[in-house]
Amino acid sequence: MCSTTGVHGDYLFLSSNRTMFKKILILCLLTAGCAFATTKTANAETNPTTEEAPRQRATFTGTVYDRETNAPMPYVNVAIYRTSDNSLVNGNITGEDGTFSIANIRKGNYYVKVNFIGFQEFRVNNIEVDGTKDKIDLGKVTLAVESHQIEGVQVVADKQRVRYQVDKKVVSVSQDINAVGGTAVDVLENTPSVQVDVEGNVTVRGSGSFTVLIGGRPTALDASDALQQIPASALENIEIITNPSAKYDPDGTGGILNLVTKKDALNGFDGIVNVMGATNESKRLDFTLNHRNSKRMFTLGMDLGDRWFNGNGNTSRETWNDARDTIQYQITDGDRDRSRGGYSMTLGTDLYLSPNTTLGFSAKGGIFNRDGSSYGTTYYATRTLTDSTGYWTTENEDSKSKNLYGAFTASILTNFNKEATHKLEGSIFYRYRDGDDEEFQSEQYRTEDGTMLDDYALQIRTTEGEVSQDVRAKLDYTRPVGEKGKLEAGLQTRMRFETEDYGFEDYDTETNSWIDNPNFSNKMDFNRQIHSLYTTYSNEIGRFQYMAGIRGEYTYRMIKDADSNESKVNRFDWFPSAHLSFNITDNTQLMGSYSRRIARPRGWDLNPFESFRNQTTIRKGNPDLLPEYTNSFDVSLMQKFGTSFISIEAFYRLTDDVITRYNTIRPDGIMVQQTVNAGNDKSLGGELMANIDATKWLTVNGSVSIYQYMLSTSVGGTMVDRSSTNVDGRLNMTFKFSQNSRLQLVGMYRGPSVSAQGDRKQSIFTNVSYKHEFFDRKLSATLSVRDALATARWEGTSSGDNFYETFDFGPQPQVVQLTLSYKLNNFKSKEGGMGEDNDSNEMDFGGGE
Repeated sequence: MCSTTGVHGDYLFLSSNRTMFKKILILCLLTAGCAFATTKTANAETNPTTEEAPRQRATFTGTVYDRETNAPMPYVNVAIYRTSDNSLVNGNITGEDGTFSIANIRKGNYYVKVNFIGFQEFRVNNIEVDGTKDKIDLGKVTLAVESHQIEGVQVVADKQRVRYQVDKKVVSVSQDINAVGGTAVDVLENTPSVQVDVEGNVTVRGSGSFTVLIGGRPTALDASDALQQIPASALENIEIITNPSAKYDPDGTGGILNLVTKKDALNGFDGIVNVMGATNESKRLDFTLNHRNSKRMFTLGMDLGDRWFNGNGNTSRETWNDARDTIQYQITDGDRDRSRGGYSMTLGTDLYLSPNTTLGFSAKGGIFNRDGSSYGTTYYATRTLTDSTGYWTTENEDSKSKNLYGAFTASILTNFNKEATHKLEGSIFYRYRDGDDEEFQSEQYRTEDGTMLDDYALQIRTTEGEVSQDVRAKLDYTRPVGEKGKLEAGLQTRMRFETEDYGFEDYDTETNSWIDNPNFSNKMDFNRQIHSLYTTYSNEIGRFQYMAGIRGEYTYRMIKDADSNESKVNRFDWFPSAHLSFNITDNTQLMGSYSRRIARPRGWDLNPFESFRNQTTIRKGNPDLLPEYTNSFDVSLMQKFGTSFISIEAFYRLTDDVITRYNTIRPDGIMVQQTVNAGNDKSLGGELMANIDATKWLTVNGSVSIYQYMLSTSVGGTMVDRSSTNVDGRLNMTFKFSQNSRLQLVGMYRGPSVSAQGDRKQSIFTNVSYKHEFFDRKLSATLSVRDALATARWEGTSSGDNFYETFDFGPQPQVVQLTLSYKLNNFKSKEGGMGEDNDSNEMDFGGGE
């Protein structure tokens, strides 16, 4: 089978329309030549005659890698030519793991060309099929990003921002200049299938339940904290896996976000340093340094900073008793500031014990802080049939959270063949986290005109200590089956031990001291163990690829409170998965997938004790909370047009035992917020995405998703059926004024939606960024304006049998941010032969030796 390459590779920024025409013409000729050669030689080349011995035909094999990232490259063209007359004999494309196999090549002398759009062509010369071998292994072939020198200006290929693989989308971080100087959250703001609200909270297709991995491994922080902590400059790609295979943990109904960090595959020293400052007092410094030789690779990274999320908002609440003869009002208006910062250090090394065995160690540790303050005014009023009373307060709230964390990973990889298709991988992961939170709240009486009084309505202090340990051990085995098949199997153990100690104190004005309040002080021990086994099998039949797998998990969970009351769970679950891909034509790909997912409740959601939020609201956990189970189906069609593509995805997601917050009003008017299982919900819809290279100076990337959300619940004894048509969209336009200068405009829209007890209004967010590079592209300056049109708001309502409330919050608009980035060295090795990374795009095979 012959094929041309397409959107799955990086695209080349062409220097002129003539160069573009040449490329298109070459691709067309290659396609026609492959088809003609395949037809012409169907009998002469691929059907052995009875007179020929079996060894007089050979199979060509090998693996193609990206020279920069050392990642296997799928869908690369490999073509075999006869040396005597330069005629095309046969060809194929590489599979998902970068391997290729071309069978039934007769005796003779040949050369091989390896081509991919945006990469330099690689050629292997002097290959002889002499009848002594039935397999010619070309080993590791590496492709380098193509560049041209035009009038002293280097024109380098841009990586395509979004690429599709059979089970995931791969987003190139380098193409998002809005994220420069920011974190992974800033990248996700402009990523298909992902939504980010004004406070930086991330959801995947409307679900806040998803898993974050870093390089395929768990993070040292919780998912939301990790996304806020990891600098965008450290990321190579983000893999969006909405329907993960059975190989991955099934946690998170929204799927998996795998953050792939940069690892220079070339020998030598390189690095990057970023410095950022913003008008809202946010600041950041981070650097990453790498050094590699033939025996080991070493990585050192540091990240320190403080990012502020300032804003203002208002809330209003009405509550009433069952007789509706007494109504209470609460109206709050004020400012709120939040910061996330700290510092971290990362160390990592890979030791190449042999050509087939790599031993890796990595460690990360630091301090992660979350601080906040709010200031506002609140009006409380009570109205009865005969009377009405009210009073004003000034609210102050200050909170500090300091989390010390550390993580260590040891891993080993052994390849049993040169193609790295037969391998054994093992790893051990340990994480420790010790956090201390302290919060102070006060409400001081005041008059309507703002005059402060001496009395306080509230003075409290809360403390929370949390210590957690996570241990993971896993072993994965992969081996080829036949020519294209692959079998994977593995086992894993996950253990989490957590202790939470919550203290609550009231201020005694008579003694001027803090007094413990046992009604809201408690302690909880949490222990969860998950033991897993999985297996997957994948194969190719012509243009058809498939993957199927199943995972079994046993879960043990125990919760113990301060009074030694215990709640235990023993459960076994099955998680099947299936993925299909069919290349209808060289430019049209159809994909489908299914997986079963789980969202397990957190320890905080299970804690049955009441915790104080404010004088009108308390929070309570639920030890009987069940996990969510989701059956997720995806179907997508992608059409390529040269370096552009359009994709259409349809998805259906059914979730049972939905975990949500449910509010009730006590007879005394206090609102109780509790986490409950709220029936089931369904999401049915589609996503349209386009990546268009409109001209050589304009690239447009946009997506819009439309889905029907349906919720059926019977919480509180009342059946509730709610639905909404949700619309989310984003548009990214990049203007390339020159190779050193570009402007990016980003717009995001999130439509209204519903929940079990409320609704959320639409929101619009815009960013503008300009980037310029200096000194042979080593130094870059990026100027950004976040929420440029000052339209970002988070608004909605919530209602129940005895209450109705509204909320409206918006971040500080038009924040200006400047980031300076400097690349160190960018060293490239000039040494190495076949199977090594080198700058040469041609090698001599030496007659098959």
